[in-house]
Amino acid sequence: MFGKRIDLLRIFGFEIRIDPSWVIIAILIAWSLSAGLFPFRYEGLSTGTYWIMGIVGAIGLFFSIIVHEMSHSLVARRFGISIQGITLFIFGGVAEMKDEPRDPKAEFMMAVAGPLSSILLAAIFYGMSQIGKGAGLPEAVYGVIRYLAWINGVLAAFNLIPAFPLDGGRVLRSILWGWKGNLRWATRISAGVGSGFGLLLVFLGVVQFFGGNFIGGMWWFFIGMFLRRAAGASYQQLLVRRALEGEPVRRFMKRDPVTVPPSATVEDIVEHYIYRYHFKMLPIVDGSDRLLGCVTMKQVKGIPREEWGRKTAGDLAAACSPENTVAPETDAMEALSLMNRTGSSRLMVLEGDRLAGVISLKDLLKFLELKVELEPHR
Repeated sequence: MFGKRIDLLRIFGFEIRIDPSWVIIAILIAWSLSAGLFPFRYEGLSTGTYWIMGIVGAIGLFFSIIVHEMSHSLVARRFGISIQGITLFIFGGVAEMKDEPRDPKAEFMMAVAGPLSSILLAAIFYGMSQIGKGAGLPEAVYGVIRYLAWINGVLAAFNLIPAFPLDGGRVLRSILWGWKGNLRWATRISAGVGSGFGLLLVFLGVVQFFGGNFIGGMWWFFIGMFLRRAAGASYQQLLVRRALEGEPVRRFMKRDPVTVPPSATVEDIVEHYIYRYHFKMLPIVDGSDRLLGCVTMKQVKGIPREEWGRKTAGDLAAACSPENTVAPETDAMEALSLMNRTGSSRLMVLEGDRLAGVISLKDLLKFLELKVELEPHR
């Protein structure tokens, strides 16, 4: 889902990150509040005051989304579900689960935690705005607090819509899962509802766009498209996890992979390995089968053409690390997650300091396709 992310802070052991898309939406929110909502609601204030209100409102929304996702994460931890971090992106935020919930109860409790936290925040902010207004606080102050009460109520209401992967969709999935005892079926149904709801938002966005509400129409359209895509991706992710979980890397790795000797020149690597085998990563192995590292096409591209005959694989060898190696008994799902995180399609399988094999994304997907086709009931 995400590209390069920016680490912000760590709270309760959870890494809080932002996707660059969040910076765009934060600026747009601050602008829309300072140029639209607040001047409409509270007339007669200065332009500078409106901008301060808009910026504080955007920061308050940032805080509210973190609290919402943190609630999911804390409950998930309580049920033994590992959370890799919380990322804010253009359409809100997401707690990145390493595993699926183990039972319907865990799914239900984790799903409702977010909306409940938003409802609590809405009540707190609303109470603060009423107290502030009665105490004679400046209009700009209680106006921002009232906005945060309203936006948290909207956040809770929208997330409670039973459309997967929204929180309400996860509640629906937990109920269907508990009823039938079949997570795959429950996910398919709730993801279908989510996809249908996304299609409805797309339709409403088109209607609003041609009705003259261009900005609102575009937002509804893009949110609807995002929900449709996320619903389908969530179901596919479940199929992948169910098919690969518990399967060791040893089962999929090629035991006699193509390797490069450390003495091979860059010219040899290009002509006899990359062009011949079409691999973007090649292990470098010495005469005793000891793994020295790897060479990638990205490294080769960084070498000037005139130096291809002088530079060797040994000169370019990238050290082995947890980012490009796995053990034979590593769960295949962990290997797939590592590929996804690093953008690599091949990993070296290491036993001690020796190369046991290479596992590729292509081999995992081929197994996945066959398993899903032959075992649909599972």
